[in-house]
Amino acid sequence: MKNKNETDALNHLIFAQEVKRANDLEQLKNQFHVVYESVKPINLVKNLFHEVTASPEIKNNLVGNAIGLGTGFLTKSILLGTSHNPIKKVLGIVFEFAVANIVSKHSDGIKVIGRNLLKHFLKKKQ
Repeated sequence: MKNKNETDALNHLIFAQEVKRANDLEQLKNQFHVVYESVKPINLVKNLFHEVTASPEIKNNLVGNAIGLGTGFLTKSILLGTSHNPIKKVLGIVFEFAVANIVSKHSDGIKVIGRNLLKHFLKKKQ
């Protein structure tokens, strides 16, 4: 009789281990699928873009740099126009990057001044 109970207990333990193994295998497959999807190049780019746009510090830096580049380009276009002189072109590029650098470093102050000017002009119209 003791032999039968031990065999039943052993069969029960084997069955429990097989169920555990099947569950572990299913979890491993699911985890592999998640990892496989996350290392696809398009998903890496999406995740990087999401992280960049979610970070307020990086977002402010991007906005400041965009304002700086736009201001530099606009300043160069207004002051030099279209020139065929290579010296003027080089000086224009240097001037453009200098203005862009200065504006991007002080973009917060420029934003405040721009908002104040906009409020001032909108207040006059009303």
